[in-house]
Amino acid sequence: MTSAPSIILTQADLTRLERLLDSLDEYGPAAEALEQELSRAQVVAAADMPAAVVTMNSRVHCRDEISGKDYHLTLVYPQDAGREGTVSVLAPVGTALLGLTVGQHIDWPGPGGKQLRLTVLAVEQQPAA
Repeated sequence: MTSAPSIILTQADLTRLERLLDSLDEYGPAAEALEQELSRAQVVAAADMPAAVVTMNSRVHCRDEISGKDYHLTLVYPQDAGREGTVSVLAPVGTALLGLTVGQHIDWPGPGGKQLRLTVLAVEQQPAA
């Protein structure tokens, strides 16, 4: 995996995500990956959040550079996942998207160990903005 790009989070998202981690019965690889993301985040007030950053409940347009497939995804908390087009922040791709800016990409292990290279093409909707 290449070095991870810097990420930006709102204080509110950071607080909610830390609460989510504290509430988990099992602290597995997904929780550890999210905790690592949170530990390296630059935290800003919601009013200072750039519109091109993926926050919780953002709808994003991204592309897997390896397969060329485009995705329109909404990054949600685990209890809101399961509907078409949603991805949990505890899913590897959800953790990878959190805090990224348009144009950034991240390499991430996908299902079955297949490597993904996701590039954020647009933040279509961002509640923090």
